[in-house]
Amino acid sequence: MTSETETPLVPLALPGGGDWLTWVSRRCEGSLAEAVELVAAVKGGPADDVLATWNRAETAIANAEAVALWAEVHPDAAVRDRADELSQEVQKYVTELGQDLELYAVLDGLATDGLDADATRILEDTLRDFRRAGVDRDEATRDRLKELSEQGVRLSQDFGRNIRDDVRSIKVAPERLAGLPDDYRAAHEPGDDGLVTITTDYPDLVPFMTFGADGDARHELALAQNNVAWPANDEVLQGIFAVRRETADLLGYDSWPDYDTEVKMIGSGQAVADFIERISAAANERAASELAVLLERKRVDVPGTDVVATYDSRYYSELVRREQYDVDGQVVRTYFGFEQVRQGLLDVTGRLFGLEWTPVDRAEAGTWHDEVASYDVGLEGRRIGRIHLDLHPREGKFKHAAQFDMVKGIAGVQLPEGVLVCNFNRGLMEHDEVVTLFHEFGHLVHHVLGGQGDWTRFSGVATEWDFVEAPSQMLEEWAWDADVLATFARNAAGETIPAELVAAMRRADHFGKGVYAAQQMAYAARSYYFHAGPHDDLTAYGDELQRRYSVFPPLEGGHMHCAFGHLDGYSSGYYTYMWSLVIAKDLFSAFDDDDLFATDVATAYRDKVLAQGGRADAADLVADFLGRPYSFDAWTAWLEE
Repeated sequence: MTSETETPLVPLALPGGGDWLTWVSRRCEGSLAEAVELVAAVKGGPADDVLATWNRAETAIANAEAVALWAEVHPDAAVRDRADELSQEVQKYVTELGQDLELYAVLDGLATDGLDADATRILEDTLRDFRRAGVDRDEATRDRLKELSEQGVRLSQDFGRNIRDDVRSIKVAPERLAGLPDDYRAAHEPGDDGLVTITTDYPDLVPFMTFGADGDARHELALAQNNVAWPANDEVLQGIFAVRRETADLLGYDSWPDYDTEVKMIGSGQAVADFIERISAAANERAASELAVLLERKRVDVPGTDVVATYDSRYYSELVRREQYDVDGQVVRTYFGFEQVRQGLLDVTGRLFGLEWTPVDRAEAGTWHDEVASYDVGLEGRRIGRIHLDLHPREGKFKHAAQFDMVKGIAGVQLPEGVLVCNFNRGLMEHDEVVTLFHEFGHLVHHVLGGQGDWTRFSGVATEWDFVEAPSQMLEEWAWDADVLATFARNAAGETIPAELVAAMRRADHFGKGVYAAQQMAYAARSYYFHAGPHDDLTAYGDELQRRYSVFPPLEGGHMHCAFGHLDGYSSGYYTYMWSLVIAKDLFSAFDDDDLFATDVATAYRDKVLAQGGRADAADLVADFLGRPYSFDAWTAWLEE
């Protein structure tokens, strides 16, 4: 906590309408130079100051690494390109640092007597990371690891850039928009050629695949979506996988998944494979029965068909929910105008976690685009951070949904700042988009609340990577509660969403759980097995895994792996989403369904899980909150509802 005599921290001063190219360069280069100076001080300073100085060096490195944000969101291509160049420089330095024998010797030689629990954990994790970087290997191996790291950074940047820049589209006659909402059709008027252009950006794609009655048009758009970044990223991915395999081999691991999972909750590559099989076995029967329902409904439109394709899934699931559960998605979306959803989200999370969200004028915030909304975050009357919401698509911007660090919070040093990057419609939102917004905002809350401690390494979302989705998945539950939705979900006439409609939505949401779990395992299998060994034809092998784990056949002519962005950031660990969901359902079991805002449990969760950042293993954080180890029981009960 900040004392009355301490100077309050201020947010990072952004250039607004000024010279971003210069600012981005100076911010990154200055932080990197500071890190170099501090590392030199670690090597030559007094032993009793080593960890504190190393912490300041890690803070400077984190500030330099945050330059990657601007490659994903800045509207100026020159700034994006410069951010990519700077990211390469930063990662090159980080790689060299991980193999610095002199630095390692200083840290390895520290006496542990008298270190508190946090400092002991910092030292243990730091020494482990040095070994994972190859510091104990011979010079030739270290040199090759450096080359591989630099190559991997370039390939990852190419992979992301190819996805960002490749927005595809189809053109259809206006009558092929049958089934789509009025506001969607009004926003998609024919061009001079009399045809309507539909892009692969989410605000175009999601409603079209959900409500578009023209199956051939859905097929065309699905092919466009599944060929984003093809063929460029096919070769890039093969390069990424080769770099990772060789890296793991040089470090003495049997496979990349074994290297990757060493620092995760799951613990080993084989455990990932076992988890995929466990979830698949649990979901198979339900998935098959749900597929039969979808097929029966499709046969009403296409008599004699034997196939429900991937591009049929959202559409026929919507029809089943409408006809069998009395939930019309086109009616539901009328209650979710973007502006009121955004404000409702702030109100809900503010009440739940005791936070205040104060809007910041764009001129004061100095943000990079007119549509970015900024808020100061307050707790008990004190500013504890700042957030920026960049929620609509534009050219050159990151195409999916994620939270990016702008500043890691360090007590007494710098305020945590995070950026939520999404691609939502500016008008009405589908309810599943509302759920996604709650989910992604959960990462932002975690970043800020976890950014109040002394150690950079523990700041923000700093737990094991296969736990980071759990708090966000749990926050999704508030987007399904009738009392919560009643606080902000209103249609154009000002009418609150009826409780009975929300109840029907929840019943309808139970349909499709098996199909969802099976498809998630198809994605997880791609992520794991693509990394577990070489495969000459990623499309063919991906199709094989789709047939093995999903209820939907592979899309002929599609190459979805080329735009599967998680193959980079999550590498072999896409299983994380389902693993985290198991824990999220267990975390939520501690809350009272009749009072989701109960202060005692919400505060305990905030303080024992979110605010801890990376100070303890995720399993220990969960056990501290629940009073017991986590289990599969709540997830199993959810699947069987």
